[in-house]
Amino acid sequence: MRWAVIQFPGSNCDQDVLHVLQNVLMQEAAYVWHKATSLNGADAVVLPGGFSYGDYLRCGAIARFSPIMPAVKKAAAQGKTVLGICNGFQILCEAGLLPGILIRNASLHFRCEAIPVRVEHPASRFTRDYLAGQVLRLPIAHGEGHYVADEATLDSLFQHKQVLFTYCDAQGRNTPAANPNGSQRHIAGITNRAGNVLGLMPHPERASEKILGSDDGLGLFTSIFASQGEALARAG
Repeated sequence: MRWAVIQFPGSNCDQDVLHVLQNVLMQEAAYVWHKATSLNGADAVVLPGGFSYGDYLRCGAIARFSPIMPAVKKAAAQGKTVLGICNGFQILCEAGLLPGILIRNASLHFRCEAIPVRVEHPASRFTRDYLAGQVLRLPIAHGEGHYVADEATLDSLFQHKQVLFTYCDAQGRNTPAANPNGSQRHIAGITNRAGNVLGLMPHPERASEKILGSDDGLGLFTSIFASQGEALARAG
């Protein structure tokens, strides 16, 4: 499986993602600069965390116009896996690949810590290696992670099982105190209707090795591999 890790000016989690893909999971992965216009045949795309274009205007608002984004949109339309982490989630929303928007944390403070996150639906290409209701411990590092959408959109996201991750306490309860940014309905990660594009604020790549204190994020990547393998088998 070939991965493209997009590098924007200001990306700072691109190396973390590439390390996990190449050195932990032994996958074929390479950087793709934001000025490129091709993903070089990649099967999956990661838009990593960071501060693309210095977060000017709004987080992700300028990155959506990068020359590489038409190729990312084409990959999404073709059903390929597209993963946006933190700033990548913001870019996917700004680009219209995911509904809603990310705004300033309700506290107006930057949050950088490891928090509990609950798996809502294991029947997806991103969560099949988890259990429904499983509580993961994943790092966050953002100042604009407050997910906002109109009520109709929120209802639709839950109705179609597009909300894959929510913020919770250690017991798996969605409580206001456990919500680090004020996201509506405790949303931490969502997919598009087709289920091949995921955006989430927590960082699975920073929790993919036990030496870092948690490998709870590894299941997201292994879920993608398993799903891709099944798809290739069906195609063959």
